Amino acid sequence: MTRDEQVAPPVPYRPGYEVVAEQILQLIAELALRPGDRMPTEHELAARMGSSRTVVREAVKILSALGRVRAHKGRGLYVSDDEGMLGASPWGAFFLPADLDHVYMLFEFRRIQETAASRLAAANATPAELRAIEAAAETCRHGHVSGESTLFDRGDDEFHLGIAAASHNQFLVAAVREARRLQRQSNIIGMSGSVGGHAAGAIEEHTAIYRAIRDGDPEAAARAAATHLDNTLEDYRREIQRRLFGQ
Repeated sequence: MTRDEQVAPPVPYRPGYEVVAEQILQLIAELALRPGDRMPTEHELAARMGSSRTVVREAVKILSALGRVRAHKGRGLYVSDDEGMLGASPWGAFFLPADLDHVYMLFEFRRIQETAASRLAAANATPAELRAIEAAAETCRHGHVSGESTLFDRGDDEFHLGIAAASHNQFLVAAVREARRLQRQSNIIGMSGSVGGHAAGAIEEHTAIYRAIRDGDPEAAARAAATHLDNTLEDYRREIQRRLFGQ
């Protein structure tokens, strides 16, 4: 078999509502819709996407839960304008959760943010903020040990946002919060749920970050945060490889 005759790797199955949710995000970007703008109706979306209204409705539910779309009974669909939701974020206007380049760029962005936040937290964290970071790390650990993924995710969010808060830089707090929301969106839509076997490693990495911040060592905190983000990205890469090639 020649190179040209080689069989392409199978395209992984994605539920129809995930595909349509992705298409709706693309449409919002193409139409340059802003927060508060009215969107096409479910019927119009179904016609555009070549899908059924039932599938469109499920896609809208996902986007509504993510804060990208608001559905008003009797009034139609709108791009979300809720303060702090993804629709209000300038990044959310172009981020496509199933575009692997976007996911990788998001990790690169998070690495820059969170190394800076950890470095500043090591210099600025108060005793109360240190206790909050430590408690979040313990929540994450308990969620992993008990198999409660929701608890793990909550602890993970609180840990990273706690470090951002301890940086005492409100721009970093906002940036970390929005980047994590975008990553959650990629998990839900692009990756069909949370990914990976990195939970145990993440817990130990959290501990290393916390200890460096507690010890007031900015460079050690930044290195530990960078290691954590690099390992998390590698976990994504392995999951993508598994889904695309069955490896």
